[in-house]
Parts: sequence; structure tokens; C-alpha cells
Amino acid sequence: MTKCCVVVNGNGELPTHRMLREPYQFVTSKANRIDLQDLRGEEVIMETEGKPQEAEPLCEGAEKGDTETTSHTDAGNASTQESSISNGDDADDDDQREMVDVKIIWNKKKYDLKIPLDDTGAKLKESIHSLTGLPPAMQKVMYKGLVPEDKTLREIKVTNGAKIMVVGSTMNDVLAVNTPKEVIQQEVKAEENKKEPLCRQKQHRKVLDKGKPEDIMPSVKGTKERLPTVPLSGMFNKSGGKVRLTFKLEQDQLWLGTKERTEKVPMGSIKNVLSEPIEGHEDYHMMAFQLGPTEASQYWVYWVPVQFVDAIKDTVLGKWQYF
Repeated sequence: MTKCCVVVNGNGELPTHRMLREPYQFVTSKANRIDLQDLRGEEVIMETEGKPQEAEPLCEGAEKGDTETTSHTDAGNASTQESSISNGDDADDDDQREMVDVKIIWNKKKYDLKIPLDDTGAKLKESIHSLTGLPPAMQKVMYKGLVPEDKTLREIKVTNGAKIMVVGSTMNDVLAVNTPKEVIQQEVKAEENKKEPLCRQKQHRKVLDKGKPEDIMPSVKGTKERLPTVPLSGMFNKSGGKVRLTFKLEQDQLWLGTKERTEKVPMGSIKNVLSEPIEGHEDYHMMAFQLGPTEASQYWVYWVPVQFVDAIKDTVLGKWQYF
């Protein structure tokens, strides 16, 4: 709203549009009516609706401000859109990586894993760690042999549905073993040096005197072989009964099977393996699995073919054989 204060001329007439060129003054007002009662020579208060002259520049400024705001908004939208497009490209890169679905088998459990085909064996161990909690340093990962840490899954020809075997013990399992294997091995070796040959001791002679079993597996003297894919059978235990050895690598177990039952022994619990050639039959050994800290906890097996002795020790004590 504006207030106009108009000074009338000497005739008492209101100024016309042309007469406004004369020096008349305008002021603002809050009313909206005109009072012309006998005000010659006086100020005539003429109130009407209008806008201050400053309004137009303000409008121009507002329009300019709106334009600048719109410009900034458009720029922001463009930036956001570009960022979205960039993020979309990264997602597309991940989608374009060739993946492979495999089954991880550890400790009698199966885990499904989807992993990039170009990941290395070291990356595979990290993924297994996240699934099982088994630290990479304690994993033995097998797929057609030991999986190299520096080769990719593509290079070792891993395919969809492949079964990857993992052997190893968690830190809790390791800490649960009170007596270190190394200490027990040293103690047993020291005792062996003090005693007479095992095959001459009375407890063993009663089994060896029965002679070589007829169905024993043939021996090959002077050679070392990997473990066969079938159980080692035809041997005697300390009671003179037949026993067979089955190595379950995927379960990290040694199965000691007799006619009556099968004892499933975790390989991590076997603290030592000792052996000695049988006198007169040096192509066969007598072998003991140390299941505890004393001699009473030794499980004896007689007439083990000599070519498998080292492979049995390496497999049970941690130096895995792959075939």
C-alpha cells in the first residue's frame, strides 16, 4: 500500500497527469481513501493501492535469486546424477566378474561359497575363514591336490559345484591339547634308544610269532609310495585280530577298523607315530599310533607294508600326501 500527499495548485484543482511534472510530493500511507474537503493550498491526502518504486528492483533481484537458485539446483541434480551413473558403473564391474559356486567341506560340515573365479588360493582361504572361523594359516585346502596360494581358481580349473576339502584345527582345538606333539615325540624317541628292539619284546613276540598274514597287502622294498585310495588291510593288532587302516582326509580322521567295530580317531589327537622293521621280514614294519602320553595309550599295528610307512607318518603328523 502507498500514501500520496499531493499539494493542490492555487485554483484548488487536483493535479492532472501532465501537471505532475510540477514539483508535487508523494508519500506512503496505510489508508485507501481520498479526502478533498476544502483543502486549497493544503495537503490533500490521497490514499490508494500501489507498490513502492523500490518494488520493481526487488522483484528483479528476486527473479535473479530464483534464477541462481535454480541454476545451483540444476547443477546439484546433474552432479547427483553423474555420481549415480558412476556408482552404477562400479556395480556393473562387480556383476561382470565371473563367479563360481563351490562346496567347502570341513569337519563333517558343508558350506556353500560363491567366489570370483579369478581369486587366488590365498583369497579362498580368507573366504573359508569367514565361513568356518578356521584361520588361513591353519588351513590345508585340497582340490585335486594342495591348492596353491598364488594361483587363481581359474588356473587350477575349479568349476561350478566343485567340492573343496579343508583340513585343519581351530586355535581352541590346538590349545585344548595339553602336551605338545614335539615334546612327546622327543620323549618316545629317547625311550626307544634305551630299549631293546621292539620286535624282540615279549608283548610283541606273541603277535609276530603267528607269522605273516596270508591276505596281507604285498610290500615293495626300497620304494616309497603315496597312500592308496583303498584301506590298508590284512594287518594284525596287538590282540592278534585283523585290522584295517582307513585315512579320511576330508574329515581329518584315521579309522581303525576291526571285525567288531571301527574306531574313528581325529588325526589331531595322535601325538606321534613310531615304527620298526620286523626282523627277518624287513619289508614289513610294526607301527604304533600314540593316542596319549603313556605306552599304554599306544595302538599297535603289525605287518605294515614298508612302502607306505613314510606316507602314513606324514599324513597323520601333518605332512599331507595328495593324490
